[in-house]
Amino acid sequence: MFLFWPAAAADGVANDNSTMFAVKFKATEKTIFNKALAEYIASSYAEPPEVYRDDLRVLDELREAATAALDANPNVLKRNIRYYGQLAFILSKFPADVGISFTWHNSFTSDTEVSCQDLYFERASVLFNIGAAYSQLGCREGHSDMDSLNRAFNYFQQAAGTFGYLQRKIVGECRTQLTTDMSAYMLTTLENLMLCQAQECVWHRSALSRMKDANIARIATHVAELYEQAMQSASQGSLAGTIPNGWVDHLKVKGLYFRAEAQQRKSMSCLASSQYGEEVARLQAAQEYCNQISELVSYDQRWSKLLRAAVLEMVKSQAELVSSNRTRAEHDNDVIYLDPVPVISSLPDISPYKLAESKTPEIIENPGKFLGGEELGPPLFKGLVPFVIHQAASLYEDRKDQLVSKDLITALDELTADCESVLNSLNMPHALEAIKKPIGLPPNILVGADEIRSDGGYIGIKRLLDSAIVSNTRANELLDAAEKALYDEAQEDQRVQQRVPKGGRQAKRIESAELTNKFRAEIAKYRDVINRARESDATIKAQVDMWSQFFSLLGSPRDEIERQVPSTTANPITDPHHSQIVGRLQQYMDEITLMKRERAKSTEKLKRVANEDDITPALNEEMQRLAAL
Repeated sequence: MFLFWPAAAADGVANDNSTMFAVKFKATEKTIFNKALAEYIASSYAEPPEVYRDDLRVLDELREAATAALDANPNVLKRNIRYYGQLAFILSKFPADVGISFTWHNSFTSDTEVSCQDLYFERASVLFNIGAAYSQLGCREGHSDMDSLNRAFNYFQQAAGTFGYLQRKIVGECRTQLTTDMSAYMLTTLENLMLCQAQECVWHRSALSRMKDANIARIATHVAELYEQAMQSASQGSLAGTIPNGWVDHLKVKGLYFRAEAQQRKSMSCLASSQYGEEVARLQAAQEYCNQISELVSYDQRWSKLLRAAVLEMVKSQAELVSSNRTRAEHDNDVIYLDPVPVISSLPDISPYKLAESKTPEIIENPGKFLGGEELGPPLFKGLVPFVIHQAASLYEDRKDQLVSKDLITALDELTADCESVLNSLNMPHALEAIKKPIGLPPNILVGADEIRSDGGYIGIKRLLDSAIVSNTRANELLDAAEKALYDEAQEDQRVQQRVPKGGRQAKRIESAELTNKFRAEIAKYRDVINRARESDATIKAQVDMWSQFFSLLGSPRDEIERQVPSTTANPITDPHHSQIVGRLQQYMDEITLMKRERAKSTEKLKRVANEDDITPALNEEMQRLAAL
């Protein structure tokens, strides 16, 4: 079963025929740019607003078109992108608090709204709706053909990139308290959710194209990881009143579902490669994930009410398939293959195959490149010349920031970091402390010595190795005996075949080699295992012999170990300069500590002076002087 919303449900309303989520649009109230911007042009730019009458009209029309009749439609996306691009441009012409009040409602709780005079807030809200449009277009696509899956995959990646760009670059510029749907946790959750659904498109596309089961398992593993990340961010306490009902439950169930899917697909790969024991173990692991989902739904009736019918049907079908395959695999292995079944915890992890990633459309990141083109149209208010004072002040602030933050403070921080790095590489602070307050043997050495003594010391280790060698030899003898029995039986069968007189009638008889071929293969497999075990034992034995002196020492009493370990306290008789050297090192450390403290004070003072510095009055005076000439 694939997990898309039909177009009728793309506005964000729950639909039982789907298991994917789209984000609802933010609603807004009607707002007019014309009057406020015209007044600002007249008062600040000293130009007649009539010159920009068409630009003012077009800007109001763009907002009306972008915020009215919102639905899952490519034209809605284009209109919002066009308005967003023009907003980004006019922010270079007008201040954010130009005097226009914008009101936007929370996407998930429409009764919550924020009103403020902030063009950055307007831009952020429009960008949120662009991400919502991408998510809805992704949910609207079907899943019966590769083209639809590719389009959905791209839409979800662009939705993730849009929400991520909004969280990292745009929201921080807003100068007001935002609704919780644009909080860092919520935007991170939406980005993660869109990535989940993009990777899910890859998973379904791989199944549709009959990709190898091992690769599908890797893709499903990454889907599960993404759903777990989304659930973690969605579970933040600050989102309790914002996150829609059922979202966290949905994310948890989908994460478990794809964990089970990964194990199920891996079991099919194991079956194809005759790894029957691992196939059973993988199916057991998948069954555990299915059981976790079943326990969640059965334990709390809230789950069965909040989860959509399509999700419940999906996990039910999966549980039945896993159970059926496990029964079949266990029966075949017990009766036919007799392959050892590994413990689930010992199974190798399924490495994720990551294909989905956040992709911010270039027109969102760099709208200026598209101004004048078909996507955004000609730039509005292009003829307005920014204030000379504003430009000069901005240039001054940039150069001041370059000088203070990068040339001075960053250089000082790098010197401090280099000093810390050198001291840490020499372990200087800890070494001085150890000399002043010498301690006994490290606790980990004492614990290791106690363990070795409790196991019989070095003799006990040798005894274990000898036992392993004896067991290996005994196993080889058993295999030799089995091989000889098969050889004798084959010889006897050959003699029986030869006793039939020439031309005589012989009963149809299967040759011994054909009957015992499976046993010979099993003997070869176990002999290979024993040989590898012998090599491993030899490696361990060589290491034990190499370190035998130290094992023997650790098996000795504690007093003996302490006598063998060099003391951290020098003997003044044999080292007359010890105290002088330690004192000089401590003096240097004290000087370094004082230097770092003074450097931190200087840095804070530099920052404070830079923050208090304002060149605007001087620029105003210079402009008045030039105007008087």
